[in-house]
Amino acid sequence: MDLGANFHAKLEPYLLMAKSAKGAAAAKLVQDATAAPGVYVFSELLEQPSVQELGKNEQHESFLSLLQLFAYKTYQDYVQYKDRLPPLNQAQITKLKHLSIVTLAAERRILPYSDLLRVLDMPNIRELEDLIIDAIYLDVLRGKLDQNQAQFEIEYTMGRDIEPGKLGNILAALNNWTSATSTVLTTLDNKIESIAAQTATRRAGKEDYDKTLQTIVKEVTDKQKDKGPQRRGTFDREMLMDVDDLPEQLKGKNRNRASQEAIPKQQRKRNKY
Repeated sequence: MDLGANFHAKLEPYLLMAKSAKGAAAAKLVQDATAAPGVYVFSELLEQPSVQELGKNEQHESFLSLLQLFAYKTYQDYVQYKDRLPPLNQAQITKLKHLSIVTLAAERRILPYSDLLRVLDMPNIRELEDLIIDAIYLDVLRGKLDQNQAQFEIEYTMGRDIEPGKLGNILAALNNWTSATSTVLTTLDNKIESIAAQTATRRAGKEDYDKTLQTIVKEVTDKQKDKGPQRRGTFDREMLMDVDDLPEQLKGKNRNRASQEAIPKQQRKRNKY
């Protein structure tokens, strides 16, 4: 379910009562709606004729301003103009602070605790975190409390009512966002194409390197196979040539020694005497 999907249903009873409420009853209705649990959108209630008539009555016009505060403004606006507004109870203050966080989240995704403590007039971090956790359970926003970095990381928020005259600003902001997003996507596409081209070049270079390496290895292996038998034959011929080149006298001594070794030992012994 989307954030804030049930907020309209929570407002429905007050819309029905607003059709018949007049004057003080309409003012009381505004007080009740702004304090009611789960009621966080108010534009439809603002559009009711009985509520709009509050602005024409000096006694009750502050209640119309109160409803506009909850629809469009923040806690800081209440602090600035509270002398012109009806006093708020604790439920109304808590709800207005929840809505103020939603407005801040529309400007930036990371909200430091120091900024939240200041703009929400919170006494300490413990109460600030409790306030944020309550807003998460009420489906007003989603995010992560980062105590190490002392900040609140926004993931999603409900949508607030659009103040009259601010639609053009929202459209301009959306156009700027669209333009920025298009630029980022174009940059990413170019980067992806560049990386793909570099990868293809490296792959082709590696394939060429592997082919060259295989060719060299094959050539070396073939040469070794060819040189092996030839080297042994050359060695044998050289040995024969060396024997043929021996001096004749040395050859004779070698033959005499071989002949003497061929005579039996007994016969050689007899010849000695």
